[in-house]
Amino acid sequence: MVTIATFDDPAKAKHLKKRLQESGVKADVHNEGRLQSVATLSEAHANAKVTVDEDDFQKANQLLTEWETSDPEIGAAIRCPQCKSPRIEYPQLTRKFLTPWLTSILFAAKMFPKQFYCQDCHFTWGKDGEPRPGPAAWETFS
Repeated sequence: MVTIATFDDPAKAKHLKKRLQESGVKADVHNEGRLQSVATLSEAHANAKVTVDEDDFQKANQLLTEWETSDPEIGAAIRCPQCKSPRIEYPQLTRKFLTPWLTSILFAAKMFPKQFYCQDCHFTWGKDGEPRPGPAAWETFS
């Protein structure tokens, strides 16, 4: 399964899932909202992921492109401003084992800014849409 769309609102993700299924595309929704809120001590963003089978990706992407202009719920999908990828994380950290717990301390102490992160092109940006320095820029400060 691959991510076809990312939303802040799980209801909008479910709406897309329903439309895809009505068009013959098997889709599912994964909601990371609770994990995100607890693990990172932050408001949930980019937490509802709509996934499809790899074989259906092209068809689903074509439908999504068609629907984005006519359906405001689907048009609310979050995409990378640089490469338009739907594979977005917020905040910008791995969801594996201890890393979220350790970085949540840095987030809580406001030592580490929360950003959106594109898994494809590694672009980072803030909630305001402004680009932020990527990992290479952070390394220069240490």
